[in-house]
Amino acid sequence: MKVSSALGSVFKREIVAMLVAVALVGGATAASAQTYTVLFTYPQTSGGNTGILSPDVMSQGQDGAFYTTDAYDGTNNQGSVFKMTTGGQMTIIYSFCPVAGCVDGADPQGGVMLGFDGNLWGTTQIGGAHAAGTAFKITPTGTLTKIWDFANGTDESVPYFAILQGQDGNHYGVSYGQYVGQYGAFFKISSSNAFTALTDFNFTDGALPALPVQGTDGSFYGTAQFGGSSNLGVVYKATPAGVITVLHNFTGYPNDGTYPKGPLVQGNDGFLYGVTYEGGAHNLGTIFKISTNGKTYVVLHSFSGYPTDGTFPLSGLALGTDGNLYGGTLDGGTKNFGTLYETTTTGTETVLLNFCDPTCNGFAPQTPMVQHTNGKFYGNTTGNSLGGGVFFSFDTGLKPFAGLVTWTAKVGKTAEILGQGFAGTTKVSFNGTSAAFTVVSDTYLTATVPAGATTGFVTVTTPGATLKSNRKFLVTPQILSFSPPSGPVGTSVTITGVSLTGATKVTFGGVKATVFTVNSDMTITATVPTGAVTGKIQVTTPGGVASSATSFTVT
Repeated sequence: MKVSSALGSVFKREIVAMLVAVALVGGATAASAQTYTVLFTYPQTSGGNTGILSPDVMSQGQDGAFYTTDAYDGTNNQGSVFKMTTGGQMTIIYSFCPVAGCVDGADPQGGVMLGFDGNLWGTTQIGGAHAAGTAFKITPTGTLTKIWDFANGTDESVPYFAILQGQDGNHYGVSYGQYVGQYGAFFKISSSNAFTALTDFNFTDGALPALPVQGTDGSFYGTAQFGGSSNLGVVYKATPAGVITVLHNFTGYPNDGTYPKGPLVQGNDGFLYGVTYEGGAHNLGTIFKISTNGKTYVVLHSFSGYPTDGTFPLSGLALGTDGNLYGGTLDGGTKNFGTLYETTTTGTETVLLNFCDPTCNGFAPQTPMVQHTNGKFYGNTTGNSLGGGVFFSFDTGLKPFAGLVTWTAKVGKTAEILGQGFAGTTKVSFNGTSAAFTVVSDTYLTATVPAGATTGFVTVTTPGATLKSNRKFLVTPQILSFSPPSGPVGTSVTITGVSLTGATKVTFGGVKATVFTVNSDMTITATVPTGAVTGKIQVTTPGGVASSATSFTVT
């Protein structure tokens, strides 16, 4: 008999009424210029699963296929990791719980995320040495390595989401906690696979945290479904060291959202975007934006429900290469079986597809869509007229692109890029500066960040097209030395480094220099400002912040 945690049951209750009410009605039609295609129908499992449930994020692998998890299928009905091609061919690469006790884990609910090593990283909710869940990595061919056995100690156990690799090379994740007084933990797995619980959530800063996204400033941003000042959820910020800051407390209907769902995404404008399951003007959910300092929070859209709009956005958002955001709702729309929608960053929302209008080839999406580097969106539904959910593609006409796995690095470091048609690639450039590169396969290549590169888009020139990256690559600045090492206010200091072009700020001991000149990509001349104190020199560019190894002494 399958063992399920109480927490898992809580987060599945939202679809029960939906699944009971299913009518045998058949597919879905899209508005003009969009094409919805059912690629695979999931069989109903012995656990009663009728599709891929929230959160179960999909991740594009180096081979161009998607990878994710299912909590109930597999040889032992204890969950699996599986591969799905863009053509809809499914292959289970690992079935959990092959031996008594499920020492490898069971009930994987969060999906998997691609690491720099080409492996997929995820968690299980139960099983493991202490029956409290595991953290694992798995190769695309199915070799699983268990990284950590949760034990309901300081790690608070019951991990519900996948594991994200930060741009520093470490992996970060969250767990839930399963007893009174436990609200979740933020943890790190180092590049040597050492596990550290960085901090515990304390209800005030959120309860039941969702996996965060890493922002361009290096910090992590996420939501917690409960907790905060009104127990309606929060948006939080976590530093790589584990310092948690609440950016927003949700207050609920009618002015704000309730119970944020899914991962946040960072738009090209630097704002974070997300959804709440309920709340807003109609108490049917919202789309919101928030700045990384929390000072600006805006409800972009309040869902209005059947028959004009969606209801209960459960799946979170995906950022398209057009700068717009795409998501799904659990129900609502013309037939009350859910929708797919698009929203601009200013809040203009458009329903692109009404499920079950006129047929039911899928309904009630719960997991986030993913834009593949071929330009199309892919996603899952929890059900259709045949009783099982479906894997679908949704073509909105966006072009193929180059996907950055590594999106920030110093000159000389390696960047990883996903795509298609890479065989025969003739050029890779970073904001116009050519780079040395290696084509590993038709869907994956690596490039060395070249000297003189500046922050901007990466382009890959293939025999068939020139592919532009889906986001800017941030070239990290470096300070190598400065001269003189000391002096009074008014001293002219020459700073030598790498990637200094475009510098916007220079500080001495934290005090901003009012006069500085960027002489070249390698040197800046700055005047020690009034009020400066002894401390490190810092230079800020569009690619990040560089700090000197030693302090400048103000005499």
